[in-house]
Amino acid sequence: MYHNLEECLIDLENNGHLVRIHEEVDPELEMAAIHMKVYAAGGPALLFENVKGSKFRAVSNLFGTVERSKFIFRDTWEGVQKVISLRSDPMKALKSPLKHFGTGLAAWKALPLQVNGGLPASMEEVSIADLPLIKHWPEDGGAFVTLPQVYSEDPEKPGIMNSNLGMYRIQLSGNEYELNKEIGLHYQIHRGIGVHQDKATKQGLPLKVSIFIGGPPAHTLSAVMPLPEGMSEITFAGLLSGRRFRYSYIDGYCISHDADFVITGEIYPGETKPEGPFGDHLGYYSLTHPFPLMRVHKVYAKTNAVFPFTVVGRPPQEDTAFGALIHELTGDAIKQEIPGVKEVHAVDAAGVHPLLFAIGSERYTPYQQVKQPAELLTIANRILGTGQVSLAKYLFITAEESEPLDSHNVEHFLTYILARMDLHRDLHFQTNTTIDTLDYSGTGLNSGSKVVFAAVGDIKRELCQEVPDVLNDIAGIEHAHLVMPGIVAVQVSKFTSYGDTQVEMRDICEAIGAKGPLPTCPLIIVCDDSQFISESIDNFVWGTFTRSNPSHDIYGVNSYYENKHWACDNIVIDARIKPHQAPPLIPDPTVEKNIKRFFTDGASLGSVKK
Repeated sequence: MYHNLEECLIDLENNGHLVRIHEEVDPELEMAAIHMKVYAAGGPALLFENVKGSKFRAVSNLFGTVERSKFIFRDTWEGVQKVISLRSDPMKALKSPLKHFGTGLAAWKALPLQVNGGLPASMEEVSIADLPLIKHWPEDGGAFVTLPQVYSEDPEKPGIMNSNLGMYRIQLSGNEYELNKEIGLHYQIHRGIGVHQDKATKQGLPLKVSIFIGGPPAHTLSAVMPLPEGMSEITFAGLLSGRRFRYSYIDGYCISHDADFVITGEIYPGETKPEGPFGDHLGYYSLTHPFPLMRVHKVYAKTNAVFPFTVVGRPPQEDTAFGALIHELTGDAIKQEIPGVKEVHAVDAAGVHPLLFAIGSERYTPYQQVKQPAELLTIANRILGTGQVSLAKYLFITAEESEPLDSHNVEHFLTYILARMDLHRDLHFQTNTTIDTLDYSGTGLNSGSKVVFAAVGDIKRELCQEVPDVLNDIAGIEHAHLVMPGIVAVQVSKFTSYGDTQVEMRDICEAIGAKGPLPTCPLIIVCDDSQFISESIDNFVWGTFTRSNPSHDIYGVNSYYENKHWACDNIVIDARIKPHQAPPLIPDPTVEKNIKRFFTDGASLGSVKK
């Protein structure tokens, strides 16, 4: 177990998991570009010892692989899994008390420890300008903190046991922020800090916020953990680090004695400033929007502090390993929360929130010979009403019957569903609802639609193994490519507006329908570059599900409504880039060329595979 981040870095280095970069590195794009190159190569954690413009060091790629993360938490991993399991199923402890005796010590370590004496002797007061001001993508609005632990307390029930610790991106510079006095705090819907701010606003009071950066890696991971109801992030931080979270209060602000940096400040009712753009996990820029303004009170740093960061972009990135780590640690938590669920997989390659795969149960009418989704639809509604997974746009759900299913095998899972779906019955839409704040495919910020693809029972169709001839013989359709069995990508003219497109897509669907039935190809993707979409499964799920809004972009061959239910013979998804959508993330070629100096023989990263 580590008392601080420095101990972790030394341990990683001693065991071959960390490389020091001695050369001066520019935080303007260079550090991020180096990180991405090393992450893509499966490389080590990176300690930047000479950050241009700052006296502080920085570290990235700490959680770049699940193996390295589990190495970091090797002393506490198993015990934490047991505690989480007990919170989900406390009857286990009652049935086998001796077996779970050891969890009592782990629970004691989870209790935070208030320390007297105010500011730790190892900390000094600094300013925002002293920090490594890291800009990640060319069009980012400024420098951001990407691994913060944002702490707030319930104004109605103050105290650390009623706190929220979340990871919300922090803009340190740029836009209209007055350097050293103001920073931007971007949090999405469904976040605990939003509840706290709402309560403070109703009281007419500012919300006091503390931002912790660094400290034991367990504290960073705690800020993103989806924990069982009633288990706080602060107690989880103690569990995972094997050491009680140490804190004190200064001027009414909570100060972590374990963090490398602490920024304190207040969010006043109604105060916002433009935040963004920022390269995000969907693979695009989240654009500039008004988000809460935090007035900086004080900034503290340890004398020899290290600034942890990551880079967010089109998956896979370091947060992919984060997600895998969280899934392994929390295990079957969602199965406990939603009866009948066997597995829920947020597809990382599609940017997580746009696409969910789920395996449920179908037990409502076992006496019927002809099966159709029933319990699956109940489960689907529960999934789309639960926590962060409620932000999904596309949910594909089925039940295991004669063969085991793995929702992480994208091609097999989708072909299983497409072979069994009744396209006249098994598509279910939700319109004018909430989606991910970072998803710009919808009708506005946080606003869009959802669709459920449900399937169960016997195979209804054989899926095409090559492009059907008819799709190569329709005016306006070009470059048809098979993506996977039953799915074909076709290229058409660029998207202009929804008014024009509705006519265009209707004509395309009518032209396909005029060729006769096409049962082997239930899903057709209309796109700007069919070669790109068909090159890999990752390209397909990313390009299709991040660029489409179900209510606006799903069309159908021979489509019709019956009692307000939409049906068709073939589904057509318009996955072209729309003018209102955010631009994709493209690295700066000059920066890519400049960082090659770090990977030459004799340079700090000369041993990293290119």
